[in-house]
Amino acid sequence: MDTLLQQLINGLTLGAVYALVALGYTMVYGIIGLINFAHGEVVMIGTMVAFTVIVSLASSGMSPLLILGVGLLVSVVVCMVLGWALERVAYRPLRHAPRLTPLITAIGMSIVLQNVAMIIWGRNYITFPPMINKQIYEIGGASFTNVQVAIVSLAALVMLGLIYLVHRTRIGMAMRATAQNPHVASLMGVDINRVIAMAFIIGSALGAVAGCMVGSYYEIAHYQMGFMLGLKAFTAAVLGGIGNLAGAMAGGLLLGLIEALGAGYIGDLTGDFLGSHYQDIFAFIVLIIVLMFRPSGLFGERTGDRA
Repeated sequence: MDTLLQQLINGLTLGAVYALVALGYTMVYGIIGLINFAHGEVVMIGTMVAFTVIVSLASSGMSPLLILGVGLLVSVVVCMVLGWALERVAYRPLRHAPRLTPLITAIGMSIVLQNVAMIIWGRNYITFPPMINKQIYEIGGASFTNVQVAIVSLAALVMLGLIYLVHRTRIGMAMRATAQNPHVASLMGVDINRVIAMAFIIGSALGAVAGCMVGSYYEIAHYQMGFMLGLKAFTAAVLGGIGNLAGAMAGGLLLGLIEALGAGYIGDLTGDFLGSHYQDIFAFIVLIIVLMFRPSGLFGERTGDRA
């Protein structure tokens, strides 16, 4: 039971991160039907930018929480600009091209961003400076830290804010209208280009927040970290029902729990033949099963408000 509770706590933390990244995939897909495979690299850029800002301000005498806040803010702004640039330069000219063309472009942009990050920050792993003094709490034989509490709490607040944005604001109404029928929405006065750009910008901002969470949790960063994180978040989006906001949130949390429980029990299940470092296989096993038996995801795709 101690192991079960511990893995549930770890899974909830992982799931919160996966959910935020999955929301970036599902917002873009919900509006224009594009899988933005460069989104994982946007998350990586967010982590690297936050690292650079935090290291630069570490000796400034500012309080650690203020430094972390400034790093997060700068990371969000940079990723929002990057998301806008990706949509404007790489995807908008191909909006009416065959569906395979923007997909190849997204993969190409992913490779480009990886190489840019490698040039700027180098090939080696970099240590993300710990700005929060970790405090360990225990409950029922399991332990968790204040960093995990902060990650889950911030993720919950961001998700609630996104739900409010989509369902209670004019830009959210425009997004839902565009997702349902772009042509009719444009006839009603909705600026389709602006709405699509906002989807990329908001998704990139969520990715920046997730990237800072990953850096704070694992305290390391690497120019290739966005690849696997992006694939897992895409799996979470597919699991919940890509294009469905609630599905992306639930899929991220569920995938995090599956991965954590798998890492905790894979040794027992395989007679110690496989160790916890094989935890990544669970994400892809889930993806294969979902695509085979329920390709629309657990929640399905709600066309009317999928954005």
